[in-house]
Amino acid sequence: MSIIHMAAGVTGLICLSLACAYALLTVVALICRKLERPHEPQPAGPPVTVLKPLCGAEPDLYANLRSFCIQDYAHFQIVFGVRDSADPALQVAERLAAEFPHLAIDIVVNAQQHGANRKVSNLINMLEVARHEVLVIADSDALVGPDYLATVTAPLQDESTGLVTCLYHSVPAGTGWSQLGAMYVNEWYMPSVLLGRLLGNREFASGQTLCLRRQMLTGNDGLRSIAHHLADDYQLGALVRQRGKQIVLSSYVTTARQYDPSLGELIQHETRWMRTIRILRPRSFGFLFITFSLPLAVLGFALSVAQPACAAAGLVLLLICINARLILHRLAQRAGDLRGRSGLWLLPFRDLLVCWVWSRAFRTSRVTWRGTEFEVDVHGVMRGGQL
Repeated sequence: MSIIHMAAGVTGLICLSLACAYALLTVVALICRKLERPHEPQPAGPPVTVLKPLCGAEPDLYANLRSFCIQDYAHFQIVFGVRDSADPALQVAERLAAEFPHLAIDIVVNAQQHGANRKVSNLINMLEVARHEVLVIADSDALVGPDYLATVTAPLQDESTGLVTCLYHSVPAGTGWSQLGAMYVNEWYMPSVLLGRLLGNREFASGQTLCLRRQMLTGNDGLRSIAHHLADDYQLGALVRQRGKQIVLSSYVTTARQYDPSLGELIQHETRWMRTIRILRPRSFGFLFITFSLPLAVLGFALSVAQPACAAAGLVLLLICINARLILHRLAQRAGDLRGRSGLWLLPFRDLLVCWVWSRAFRTSRVTWRGTEFEVDVHGVMRGGQL
């Protein structure tokens, strides 16, 4: 029995060490990000076309879209696109076109699909009316300030830059499930992106902002080549890298409205994200448990107490991990975000839920996106939905 206890104790310390290392590294990554020098806005930059694919009446859709209409930028066009004339988002787009008659706002209603990914199909249809060489593709749930366009377009002045993307801060819109969804983004996903970047990974690209030159989307390897892919933003970044250009992470952080009205929808949402990560990182996905620092630390401590010689060290490591997790929670909040601080008691449930969603991603190849189920193969190609 002593050998079993010793093995359990050592295994526990290994788990605790991994959990502590990851928790501390994510804290370092967030601090480094906060210390980075921001990009200087360029209000007199090149003319820009903003492409806003829409689908459904999301919470705060009007406010989100309106924030793109009040940019402190000299020349820009906004293209709103929907697939169905009965889509309620169309009314919001028309309202904004009437509210800002001096802006170049175009609305595209086109049901033609070019692949299973309806968002990419929408973008292909919208691209036909885009007037300018510089394009900014932004998700419908993004909320930005007046300096957004001036900031995200600035890095394109460097010819080696092929794509500019942004981190985003998720704000819950509605129920407590939405708050859990926001914590997933702010306290697990974004920190992992920053840690990857700290370690040299430059592949991150987010649909919250994809700023690039139009030439990147033309030809046989343009948007049509990714019209069946689930991870369209990542694939677009891959196209940019294949052309020898770099992806730049803007200093601008957008705000994204997180809306998960029920536990079921929250799980569907996060399963799709986890499934996407599994597609992009098939070899390392199984080791993702290291990023679940708090549950891993608790498990490690439970194992360490099996061997009295390991228990004291286990307790120290557990306390370090807990404190690092609390610091991460605090660093992930924005100034004045009282709701985020009040979610402190949700941390154990949030971290356990992300573990369960991760395990679920091993057992399913189906994802639900905008109410439609798709089968996704090992290459990230979607099948299903009505074409």
